[in-house]
Amino acid sequence: MEISKILIVEDSQVDQMIIQDILHDFECISAYDGIEAFEILDKHNDIYMIILDLNMPRMDGFEVLEKLKSEYVDYDVSVIILTNYEEIENEIRGLELGAVDYIRKPLNSKSLLKRIQVHLNLIRIRNEIRDYNQQLEEKVRIRTRELEHSRDVTVNALLGLLEVRDLESSNHTKRTQLMMHAFATHLATKSAYATLLSPDFINTLSKTAPLHDIGKVGIRDQILLKPGKLTESEYQTMKEHVRFGVEALTKQLGTGYADEFVRTAVDLIGAHHEKFDGSGYPKGIKGKDIPLAGRLMAIIDVYDALTSKRVYKEAYDHAFARSTLIDEKGNHFDPDLVDAFLEIEETILSISIKYKSRK
Repeated sequence: MEISKILIVEDSQVDQMIIQDILHDFECISAYDGIEAFEILDKHNDIYMIILDLNMPRMDGFEVLEKLKSEYVDYDVSVIILTNYEEIENEIRGLELGAVDYIRKPLNSKSLLKRIQVHLNLIRIRNEIRDYNQQLEEKVRIRTRELEHSRDVTVNALLGLLEVRDLESSNHTKRTQLMMHAFATHLATKSAYATLLSPDFINTLSKTAPLHDIGKVGIRDQILLKPGKLTESEYQTMKEHVRFGVEALTKQLGTGYADEFVRTAVDLIGAHHEKFDGSGYPKGIKGKDIPLAGRLMAIIDVYDALTSKRVYKEAYDHAFARSTLIDEKGNHFDPDLVDAFLEIEETILSISIKYKSRK
């Protein structure tokens, strides 16, 4: 952005004329005192430098600096103060109030011009850096949106494979996403979870929730689609879907960096079959040591499994699923999370009904 106008705030008409003559190559506007200066600033948004006398009637230079600092914080302007040779304390006070430099009277034309040129160059450089940063931020925003879109497409493709293998409706994906979002959003209103459950983390939980059973793509159809009860051997094989899902996300990461999306997905996949009393799998983690994503998903997964028709069972009603969650408080599920889930049971039920599988 090009520098446009310089505002001269000086009650001496002689000094005003001297400064304007020295700065004849620049567009200058003059004000008699601070009050008139702010009237001008309120009408112009293209003033980037103020040459300010400290000793003026009505509103002096110190008052101008204080008002600029308190009421015009978004106004990007550099202030050079005018002082007399014996006013060293005034110079220091002016600099403390935000002035970038000072010029002493009587005015020296070469000194004044040189200082003005130096500070205008600094303003130009600052504006160029700001404009460059804005352009860079926009590029980052665009690239981030592209990466998020690519990630979402990939996730949806993986879920499509699972839905084909598991004979699930795509509504299962929608239900788990919406239930997780409603559950986490409600939980965020509670002081114990408010800091952890930021809007970004809630969004990540919602998008990773449908991935909880992605490892089932590695389970044989004879087990995955079996209409009857699994044998103990078959059940042990089915449990491997947790490991398959975690390894699918982590085997390429090594010890390197993983973003929040991947970390959350790994926690959710790896811990959604853990139980609060430590009797779950694959690690037998207990209580609050189970990642929050896993504890949340455990409740949603069981509720949705109970209220949905599967190849091996018919759907149970909401009342049955509700009583199951209550019965398993402290055993399968985190008691506090069950209570929070049931506080929004009408919302959960409406999601379940609206997006019920029609297969």
